Amino acid sequence: MIPVTCPRSWVSAAIQTIEADFNRSSDTHLLQVPLPAAPGVSLYLKDESTHPSGSLKHRLARSLFLYGLCNGWIGPETAIVEASSGSTAVSEAYFARMLGLRFIAVMPRSTSAEKIAQIAFYGGESHFVDSPAQMYEESARLAAELGGHYMDQFTYAERATDWRGNNNIAESIFSQMTHEEHPMPAWIVVGAGTGGTSATLGRYIRYRRLPTRLCLADPEASVFHRHLADRAVCTVSGPPSVVEGIGRPRCEPSFVPELIDRATAVPDAASIAAARVLSRRIGRSCGGSTGTNLWAVAQLIGEMVRNGERGSVVTLLCDSGERYRSTHFDDGWLDERGICIAAAEKAMERFFETGILDTKC
Repeated sequence: MIPVTCPRSWVSAAIQTIEADFNRSSDTHLLQVPLPAAPGVSLYLKDESTHPSGSLKHRLARSLFLYGLCNGWIGPETAIVEASSGSTAVSEAYFARMLGLRFIAVMPRSTSAEKIAQIAFYGGESHFVDSPAQMYEESARLAAELGGHYMDQFTYAERATDWRGNNNIAESIFSQMTHEEHPMPAWIVVGAGTGGTSATLGRYIRYRRLPTRLCLADPEASVFHRHLADRAVCTVSGPPSVVEGIGRPRCEPSFVPELIDRATAVPDAASIAAARVLSRRIGRSCGGSTGTNLWAVAQLIGEMVRNGERGSVVTLLCDSGERYRSTHFDDGWLDERGICIAAAEKAMERFFETGILDTKC
């Protein structure tokens, strides 16, 4: 990291600006999803799409900016560079504009047009690479060339957030569950991109000595579930997942596998199908990573139903499906890539009708 020399008064004012924005924002909602076919089991969605910048990554971006400011890495002339598949870049562009800083997102060319437009809306610039694996080196190179700061969410996500509390997502979920029928979740299901959210949740669960278990919902093309099965596997080659924001070709420094109790590998077609079905069921548009979460949730709830278990399951509505109108919600886009979601869509509809996710029918 390049130390930045700037007046402490500017850093103080920058932190106050970010804290004032946080103070203006209310907490995100915890939505209960009706499951009449699974009596005794309750499903909840933590709706992170309602953040000012539209996704779960708003929390991460705020933490990363505060971390960089307090470490002396960001000053009034610092260009901010980030490697991102889109949502983190949107949120960081939001905060960069707030502080009057230049922001450049290094992203795969496959990033949805809607995310690229949102980055531009907040005054950010997009710098494209051909594959996700190229983002890291190019971001570091670009930051060095500009004398700027590479935010590096994949390294700092797990340490920039206070996992013991301070209104993080874990504390928020457990607080909002207090008055529910089953206030202590049996499972929390979460995806991993940086691994920062799963680390925050897993550490908080252990710190508070809670019985809740943590399930990783991971795209099939990702390395994370493979690494959990065999710690020697740290990278994966081949085509990346089309689900943006989660799943990686390498084990990121912020991913802490010891905190995960279970992992579910989810095909891209299942993620997209689940996102579409859920969007119709709750009347709120959901992105592909939310569909990945829901597919893993449906497997867990199906097991609970078969075993006669009662309890609650919580997962995240990560961002809005409006960011994927030209991709996941476009039938032509799916056809071009040979992604058929019909069978998975029927299986997810049956889950809501029966409480069981049966993919063999």
